[in-house]
Amino acid sequence: VQLQASGGGLVQAGGSLRLSCTASGRTFSNFAMGWFRQAPGKEREFVATIRWSDGSTYYTDSVKGRFTISRDMAKNTVYLQMNSLKPEDTAVYYCAASHFASYRSIATMTQGPEYAYWGQGTQVTVSS
Repeated sequence: VQLQASGGGLVQAGGSLRLSCTASGRTFSNFAMGWFRQAPGKEREFVATIRWSDGSTYYTDSVKGRFTISRDMAKNTVYLQMNSLKPEDTAVYYCAASHFASYRSIATMTQGPEYAYWGQGTQVTVSS
């Protein structure tokens, strides 16, 4: 599985960005796709995840209502629409993928080690 992330950049506080992560290498019907981020000097943290098969989603509290994760099954692409950006959203954002048992709740897919596949990061910088 290969993941290619893009869409980062520099934006002012209150602005928006959309990150994309295109996946290749297999079918993803039983996968979860997630976004994580890592700010300088901080641990990597979970941002959002989506179940590929039915589109169910889960977010960390700090981005609820501002970020939206979605997928385009025809393009094998996951998006992270980020609105009302804050300086504290500044980080390198990583997309990740993992085989995901259908009986599990998507809300359990919040830990980095659960994800077997990772893309390269894309920098998001929010200026105040």
